[in-house]
Amino acid sequence: MKLIAQVKLQPSPEQYRALLDTLGAVNDAAGYISNKAWETKTFRQYDLHHLLYYDLRQRFKLSAQIVVRVLAKVADAYKLDGETKRLFSRHGSIAYDKRILSWKPDAVSIWTTGGRLKIPFVAGHRQKEILQYRSGEADLILRNGEFYLHQVCEVEEPPPDNATDFLGIDLGIVNIAADSDGNIYSGGQVNGLRKRHTKLRSKLQSKRTKASKRLLKKRSKKEKRFATHVNHCISKSVVARAKDSGRGIALEDLTHIRDRISVRKCQRRQQHSWAFNQLRQFIQYKARLAGVLVALVDPRNTSRTCPRCGCIDKRNRPSQSLFSCTSCGFSANADVVAAGIIAGRGLVNDPHFSPASSGAG
Repeated sequence: MKLIAQVKLQPSPEQYRALLDTLGAVNDAAGYISNKAWETKTFRQYDLHHLLYYDLRQRFKLSAQIVVRVLAKVADAYKLDGETKRLFSRHGSIAYDKRILSWKPDAVSIWTTGGRLKIPFVAGHRQKEILQYRSGEADLILRNGEFYLHQVCEVEEPPPDNATDFLGIDLGIVNIAADSDGNIYSGGQVNGLRKRHTKLRSKLQSKRTKASKRLLKKRSKKEKRFATHVNHCISKSVVARAKDSGRGIALEDLTHIRDRISVRKCQRRQQHSWAFNQLRQFIQYKARLAGVLVALVDPRNTSRTCPRCGCIDKRNRPSQSLFSCTSCGFSANADVVAAGIIAGRGLVNDPHFSPASSGAG
């Protein structure tokens, strides 16, 4: 599996300036290549290399390998189509390979326009752990005034364990997730944050000033980071619970769910901010790394089916939180009941269901 290890560089003031100048020079070269590619309608890397290689070396004072990387960057940008001219931000990310970047225990040796520099970095335990599997390119990124390296790592996956039982996971909005063991991961904190941000966005949008636009952008990123953090925490807990109990994980296949359901106008914003797909992806890739089997099952009627008598009725769900069977009288938390039905479907070999190994989508 390919993962990205993110490390934060800690350059000195002189090294910081060298990195900034390097970003500027390489992206200026990318803009120059794009102009020539557009004028001559030459978009293949091989053709651009023969057309501009020596010109780039002389004009921008770049090393041979960085010229190859920037030619590849422009060619990749035009792979989709040649109908739109590509533009490059002066401080956009640039790619490094092992010829112009090498890793030390707590530092990187990196090519810059000011020469080769050895720059220390900091990273979390998990990031350092997967760096030993580094493979391919690393991207140098300037974000909020700080330099980061995103290194591609090829991590080996253990074979999934044979599961004789499944932990069912019901995904929702009021409760982000609930499992068949009765654990509920409330969405109250995330939904509360989104409501506050919605009110603030409305006020800021009405002002239409540069300062308000900057704050809108900042707030948007903050909300997204918080939701991502919550999804990471939930997925980690779910996978650990399944791994410790020797079970697989059963998830609803919610592909195109927004096209299949309709909600009232007042609920549309909440529905479209529901990051269930991100949570599912987090659970799947963490499960693959832990050797836990994941099955995707049919989501139909999971919240309306009685686990005791099998009765399927819309009236079994009188409210968001309550399940009460109209046939046998069984009553319990609706999300936990749905998670139990999902767990059972993970074991069923039925044409209506879509069991999948970990990572299927």
